[in-house]
Amino acid sequence: MPETTVKIKKLHPEAKIPIHVTKQAAGCDIYAVESLIIEPGETKKVPTGIALEIPEGFYLRVEDRSGLALKGVHRVGGIVDSDYRGELFVMLHNSGTLPYKIEKHDRIAQGIITPFSQADFEEVFELSQSERGDKGFHSTGK
Repeated sequence: MPETTVKIKKLHPEAKIPIHVTKQAAGCDIYAVESLIIEPGETKKVPTGIALEIPEGFYLRVEDRSGLALKGVHRVGGIVDSDYRGELFVMLHNSGTLPYKIEKHDRIAQGIITPFSQADFEEVFELSQSERGDKGFHSTGK
């Protein structure tokens, strides 16, 4: 499997570098650098204490950790562009009914280094027909 090098700078001496726990893991664990509480219905910007240099042509996709999602804690947002050099923050939202405590060095999200391409957007007067057409939500079955 191909590997991509991402340069990481610790902005805080106790920050943890993201790691892939297994050789087959697509996502790397991303860690909180401080403890905090997210109240029900609240969204918080959780610091990681690291900055990244993502190679050109890639971005970091930040995704939920399934264990947190099961508890009602979800990431909000989730794209880190290759030209961003500031601290990586993870936006977490508590959709549960109880406060959720994050401890320093807790795994708060997973990151996936993903290639991308940019589109040239062309305005047209008509689009080609397709079988689905303009049928929206749940139109392709369950």
